[in-house]
Amino acid sequence: MQVIYKITYPNGKIYIGQDRTDDINYFGSANSELIAKDFTREQRMDFIIRREILWQSEEASVQEITLKEIEFIRTFNSNDPAIGYNRWPKFKI
Repeated sequence: MQVIYKITYPNGKIYIGQDRTDDINYFGSANSELIAKDFTREQRMDFIIRREILWQSEEASVQEITLKEIEFIRTFNSNDPAIGYNRWPKFKI
């Protein structure tokens, strides 16, 4: 199963990604440095994130799942630095 997921961090910012293995323990490849800048050391001591499956497919090609990921990134504006941690596709004001 291939999925598009949304990660929500305690500060409300989100990250949209794809997982072509549906690994329950996979939480994306967002830039850790970007995320770390938003949290104090104390806030990092007790940290809960939420992972939601937005879309799934057993047959989608890599190209199709990538296009679906881009669609959700744009829908949720997760590439806007004020909203999320996606840095691709580039956010346009």
